[in-house]
Amino acid sequence: MISQESAAPAGKASGQFITIDHLTKTYVLGEVEVHALRGVSLVISQGEFVAIMGASGSGKSTFMNIIGCLDKPTKGSYFLEDIDVGRLTRDELARIRNRKIGFVFQGFNLLSRTSAMENVELPLLYSATSHKERQQRALDALNMVGLGDRTHHHPSQLSGGQQQRVAIARALVNSPRIVLADEPTGNLDSRTSVEVMEVFQQLNENGITIILVTHEQDIAGFATRQIIFRDGKIKADKPVIAPRRASEVIKEMPVIEDEVEP
Repeated sequence: MISQESAAPAGKASGQFITIDHLTKTYVLGEVEVHALRGVSLVISQGEFVAIMGASGSGKSTFMNIIGCLDKPTKGSYFLEDIDVGRLTRDELARIRNRKIGFVFQGFNLLSRTSAMENVELPLLYSATSHKERQQRALDALNMVGLGDRTHHHPSQLSGGQQQRVAIARALVNSPRIVLADEPTGNLDSRTSVEVMEVFQQLNENGITIILVTHEQDIAGFATRQIIFRDGKIKADKPVIAPRRASEVIKEMPVIEDEVEP
């Protein structure tokens, strides 16, 4: 379970955390222009849990790359808190990513020959953090996702769900304000997917803003807001009136034994 210490009030969203205004992204491929985003505008408040949906080519991946400071818009503006991201240099974008944003991917992206703790420590290796502090912060992050007893296990000794929890802990080790998750349940079975969504819901209740890309409506149902992209524009932006509670869904699902080393 995730610690409730220093937690923000559950379900509370406050302030214009992310402000997007007429965002446009155009890629030039030879003589062809590809309009990935066509004037997208929206506001995401601190503490929201947002699911991003849409077909392949709808613009959702480009949108997430810009939100994650991995790319810059062609036109329009993106403010993360009070920072105009579109005006930042490459080094400044990297600092924003390291300090404010945690990333979780579909494929886990764990190093196979290193322990869970060492994988979680990776974002801290190029900082001024001491070895002792790195280990403590990694342990704290693993405890947050319920894996404090798996610190020395390698990925091959962990189930798919446990590997994704390690990846989430790695995203949390720098105490980000926002976690971006790209199809985080895409390689997981149904029960394990819900268990991972329980972790995201608990993190969100502790005040972390979650933005999650998914093509699964069931997974999007755990969020508090759904944004659907089509042809580079927002087709729909709606609150989820009664989000699914992962903890309740898990109670109704059969238990799947993990085929991993104890």
